[in-house]
Amino acid sequence: MTYYSSADLARGFRTVRKNTVQIARDIPEAHYATRPAEGTRTVLETLAHVASQSVWQQALHGRDRKTFVSFEDFGGYLQEAGTFAGTLTSKAAVIDALEEQGAAFAGWLETLTEADLAATVKFPPPLDPPQKSRFEMLLGVKEHEMHHRGQLMVVQRQLGVVPHLTRARQG
Repeated sequence: MTYYSSADLARGFRTVRKNTVQIARDIPEAHYATRPAEGTRTVLETLAHVASQSVWQQALHGRDRKTFVSFEDFGGYLQEAGTFAGTLTSKAAVIDALEEQGAAFAGWLETLTEADLAATVKFPPPLDPPQKSRFEMLLGVKEHEMHHRGQLMVVQRQLGVVPHLTRARQG
């Protein structure tokens, strides 16, 4: 039994995505090429990366319904995500993708049953743990986005932009 429903998972994802979209809107397009440190993604690359993550996860768990993910499978999914991310070359394109892919992913999450979420996906050695539930993997999409959103909030501060969640508390 999962500890919350697919509707809860979708609602949580929508909240995270709404906040990511707001950050994307708040950073001026002139700063989308900003790279906060050597070896890191630019603002545009980070947002495109975030937008692409739900695409490959939905393919793995929805379209393909994998119960075993090989290293080759994983590489293929990452290539698919990278190809999609590479098409996002402007602020408008990134925001559209974040909104459209976010709505599609959240809507799809709502269709999953408790049995879908409890299903196990296995991995080859030496990966540890050797398996995860679909729920854990899908929750990881939200966790991954929150990680990158934190990075973007630091970039906002470096650019002199007060993050919207801070502004809301100050207002």
